[in-house]
Amino acid sequence: MSTAQHPEPLRIGVLGASRIAESAIVGPANTLGHRLVAVAARDRGRAEVFARKYGVERVVDDYQSLIDDPEVEVIYNPLANSLHAPWNLAAIAAGKSVLTEKPFARNAIEAAAVRDAARPDGLVVLEAFHYLFHPMMKRTFELLDAGTIGDIRNVDIVMGMPEPGPDDPRWRYDLAGGAIMDLGCYGLHLFRMLGRYCGGAPGITGARALLRDAQVDEACSISVEYPGGASGFNTNSMVSGEYEFTCHIIGSDGALFLHDFLGPNRDDRLAVTTTERTTIENMGTRSTYTYQLEAFAAAVRDGTPLPIGIDDAIENMGYIDAAYRAAGLDPR
Repeated sequence: MSTAQHPEPLRIGVLGASRIAESAIVGPANTLGHRLVAVAARDRGRAEVFARKYGVERVVDDYQSLIDDPEVEVIYNPLANSLHAPWNLAAIAAGKSVLTEKPFARNAIEAAAVRDAARPDGLVVLEAFHYLFHPMMKRTFELLDAGTIGDIRNVDIVMGMPEPGPDDPRWRYDLAGGAIMDLGCYGLHLFRMLGRYCGGAPGITGARALLRDAQVDEACSISVEYPGGASGFNTNSMVSGEYEFTCHIIGSDGALFLHDFLGPNRDDRLAVTTTERTTIENMGTRSTYTYQLEAFAAAVRDGTPLPIGIDDAIENMGYIDAAYRAAGLDPR
């Protein structure tokens, strides 16, 4: 049931019947009053189950048919990592705007090809770093802008999740799997977003990976340094016992602790420590994905600027590639 109808709903086509789609697109579309026009999957039976469960208007036979459907206006792409760039390119060629799951592509070279295709048409192509749209991050930036904790000295980001099943595409190198791709992309992105408070963009100084097999990392750690002297450390594990997505920003005069920056719907606490006291600010449990789709729709409908664009996606893929190389592994 919709609670906030847009005057002209987006007409969304969903590629694949993925698990993430329920929280990332179905719930937000229902909340905001957008239409889920069509879904396609490699197995039509799975697509039919998905459509019945989530109220998608119809099922189409394959990905290209969905992209070519004249009633579908924008494409949501949550496919395996290796299929992000190819199907985003197909959507762009059909004149469709795209909301694509991260990481944007297998590597920076592939990501740049998508950018080059999208630029002449002026389409909205957004990599789904949904955390950035939530009031928790906006408040974090406000506090840093105000100098509440002084100069940043260290940033510690922890990303953990329960182990996916053995057949999950995130364990396959040919599908561009791995912990840096699935989790580390967030830590690297947040490090980059904090660069404006630390004298500029961070540089990767080291990385270590725990391997699932010869090329796929099940856990990894990444170290960065900023031009202003601050440091950062990001740990990622796809074999953790629980979900954990914390960010601890330590400054010269205090600290900020984001209890779950990726899922404030689970824990919306932002702890603000100064020389005087620690206070807890509750930033709201409305989904990050809902805020993201709201901003995406405004960009498609009204040209409202987004906080990140397609060039940001290219840069982040470059950091992912560099992290893999620092860990002694090949980019995907």
